[in-house]
Amino acid sequence: MIITINGMPGSGKSTVADYLARKFHLKHYSAGGIRREMALKKGLTIAQLNKVGEKEAWTDKEVDEFQIKLGRERDNFIIDGRLSWHFIPDSIKIYFIVDLKEGARRILLSKREEESYKNPGDALKKLKERIESDKKRYKKYYNLNPYTIGNYDIVIDTTNLSVEQMRKITEKAIKNLIGKK
Repeated sequence: MIITINGMPGSGKSTVADYLARKFHLKHYSAGGIRREMALKKGLTIAQLNKVGEKEAWTDKEVDEFQIKLGRERDNFIIDGRLSWHFIPDSIKIYFIVDLKEGARRILLSKREEESYKNPGDALKKLKERIESDKKRYKKYYNLNPYTIGNYDIVIDTTNLSVEQMRKITEKAIKNLIGKK
């Protein structure tokens, strides 16, 4: 079983992916994690790497090629990433929606080292910029919008859900989808 997860910033992608990996005994990969490591090695923030990526394809292509290879050569894994559903088409494709204010609040509470914000307004502004950068890059390189929910098998709005509810709803949706195949 291969599961790909995408969603808006702060929607719970990584949190639920970690849980599902343990629940279904899958290896977990994170395209965002790989990009964060890449940014760190280059002495950039993820926002700066995304800006570079709007003009230079290498910032995305390296991670994209990794995902293509992973999908061809491996089975039994979960990956969270903006275009994982596209690069690994033979997967259960999940998308999480979240109100951006709630996503910003969650990210602020998680205190991610690589994403520091001054206040909720600053976080919201930067999340909107991140989404626009994603859209710009993926439109330019692949003519795709990773935020189009029609690309996914399962779509869940996590705005008003606890982490435990997100986990249970997603797990149930996967089991229901597998049962239909």
